[in-house]
Amino acid sequence: MDRVSSFDEPLLKLLGGATAKVMAEHLDLHTVGDLLHHYPRRYEERGKLTALADLPLDEHVTVVAQVADARILMFNNGRGKRLEVTLTDGSGRLQLVFFGHGVHKPHKELLPGRQAMFAGKVSVFNRKMQLAHPTYQLLDASDADGATEAVDAFAGRLLPIYPACKQLDSWRIAKAVDAVLPSAREAVDPLPASLREGRGFTPLPEALLKVHRPQTKADVEDARARLKWDEAFVLQVALARRRYADAQLPAVARRPVADGLLDAFDAKLPFTLTEGQEKVSKEIFDDLATEHPMHRLLQGEVGSGKTMVALRAMLTVVDAGGQAAMLAPTEVLAQQHHRSITEMMGELAEGGMLGGSDRGTKVVLLTGSMGMAARRQALLDLVTGEAGIVIGTHALIEDKVQFHDLGLVVVDEQHRFGVEQRDALRSKGKQPPHLLVMTATPIPRTVAMTVFGDLETSVLDQLPAGRSPIASHVVPAKDKPHFLSRAWERVREEVGNGHQAYVVCPRIGDDAEEAEGKGGKKTKAKKQAADEDPEKRPPLAVLEIADELRKGALAGLGVEVLHGRMHPDAKDDVMRRFAAGDVDVLVATTVIEVGVNVPNATAMVIMDADRFGVSQLHQLRGRVGRGSAPGLCLLVSEAHEASPARARLSAVAATLDGFELSRIDLEQRREGDVLGQAQSGVRSSLRMLTVIDDEEVIAAAREEAVAVVAADPELEHLPELRTVLAALLDKDREEYLDKG
Repeated sequence: MDRVSSFDEPLLKLLGGATAKVMAEHLDLHTVGDLLHHYPRRYEERGKLTALADLPLDEHVTVVAQVADARILMFNNGRGKRLEVTLTDGSGRLQLVFFGHGVHKPHKELLPGRQAMFAGKVSVFNRKMQLAHPTYQLLDASDADGATEAVDAFAGRLLPIYPACKQLDSWRIAKAVDAVLPSAREAVDPLPASLREGRGFTPLPEALLKVHRPQTKADVEDARARLKWDEAFVLQVALARRRYADAQLPAVARRPVADGLLDAFDAKLPFTLTEGQEKVSKEIFDDLATEHPMHRLLQGEVGSGKTMVALRAMLTVVDAGGQAAMLAPTEVLAQQHHRSITEMMGELAEGGMLGGSDRGTKVVLLTGSMGMAARRQALLDLVTGEAGIVIGTHALIEDKVQFHDLGLVVVDEQHRFGVEQRDALRSKGKQPPHLLVMTATPIPRTVAMTVFGDLETSVLDQLPAGRSPIASHVVPAKDKPHFLSRAWERVREEVGNGHQAYVVCPRIGDDAEEAEGKGGKKTKAKKQAADEDPEKRPPLAVLEIADELRKGALAGLGVEVLHGRMHPDAKDDVMRRFAAGDVDVLVATTVIEVGVNVPNATAMVIMDADRFGVSQLHQLRGRVGRGSAPGLCLLVSEAHEASPARARLSAVAATLDGFELSRIDLEQRREGDVLGQAQSGVRSSLRMLTVIDDEEVIAAAREEAVAVVAADPELEHLPELRTVLAALLDKDREEYLDKG
């Protein structure tokens, strides 16, 4: 059955070129269906004013408020003029500013007592919240642009406030929605009739009408409940079909062998495994022993010992005659893993070599930038089976790479690998290999169900003995420059006590970076803009900061740099010397984010910390405090104290619990980025469902989806569900599901 065509109708046909172009480019809305699923963010009641006190900084907002006063001010000796309007709503005040020729119309219209909708980006000027040059629409008097119709349409109703952009205000989006709303009657309903009736849901066409043009708050609740369910259910069906398809595949069971490599390795360990590591290892060993491929997500706190658990799984597979491959997102990380695994295994990693153990195996590294001879040898060791373990980057996925008998794939840092890459590596086995995905970013349960719903989950939440606490502090460099000076003193003190430190910057700052689409003129213009407004300056760069520190605050210390564009040998050399204690301070980009293990590094200073995400900051911080000395993490920021960026940093400084932080992160970012590329193929289709708040809906939808797929894997009796699923999934993914 084809999807109903009016939903596929391009907006260009209905709305006119300019509006359709802005919708496509800035809001990713292309068809009638896209616009009907662009739901209001909230609703204003006419006559009830928004809380101006709660406006978020740096966001494009729409407010309904009343004009308190308006005045024209002259500047530049009378050559320039600006109109300042003060709005009020009982909770707070907000300033509007209009400059130059733009002051005449608002000066005539925005009279004290007038009520209007205003849209613009919230900024701070002279410590006051303001909107500069906002667009507005009067709500209590007709204006010359014929806004009367719009006012009448809104009168006495809930005003929908849509997610908007600078180029298109909420009320213009509302007008466009009016044009396509009749098509809502033709919506294809994805829910099976029994489920819809059993849960007493509003029919889908009615839910779409109610969400866009509600008469009452009850209409909004009805519509939301229904639309949330659709999103949760369709996504869970996609995941359940994938799990079902995977479970039908055959795999070679890999059972532990007595007195093999794993036993020899365990006997060498200088410490005992944590209870959590034992429990998770058992879950993995049970999965490996079955004749269907394991699909397991291993998530744990920074430093909870995931690599150890993964290595023991790899050794079990080698004992059972197979090979194991570990896929890392960057060359630095692949080299790190290779080094730490060969160190942990000692002579057991030198199978077939002089001095190697007779129970050992070969552990090889395979990355894109290796020399030809080393690469040829590694490929040979894989195809003959000489190497039981290979660690590499996505170079492992290339066609040339052949395995003797690939039994297990371990993917490190899942969010950097899509489903397609997992499938490509999986096709290297004679039969599908077992799959273990590790993520160092703890994920709230609902997100795990939504993003990684095709995997079983294991959680490591205990830290191994001997890990030290990390103290974190925000350093407000703009308001209190002496705090930054003190930060560099603290770094000197740590080095003076025989320890080492990291300094992390968001940018490299080399010529290649400037040349990538940033002509010289633009760079000059950027510098000028940065002088006028520090918030517009480019992020701080590794090369510049390293240079400043060598000449200034950290003069006399061994300061080195590390970033992604260095030659791999140079990167490896710096990391080796840092690990050996020959470098005092490493100034780096986020290449050190995961997997880097230098127990003697105790301090970290993160420059422009507000330009990193919460989970990234937590990851970075996890690089210190890995030994017996306590760790220190200083988050340097020039962000305004009231900004969301500073709130994020304070949250990171306040807790070391990664699960708690991932929740905060999600609450702040909301769902727009949650699905991102992590579940490749599934577009970020969550417009109504909030992963963090709707745990019950997601869990219930998952149960229903599993039951539906078990009863009808091909959805032969549910053509409408198939149709909606096809719209959600891109071509490759759809083909994959159809094959399943």
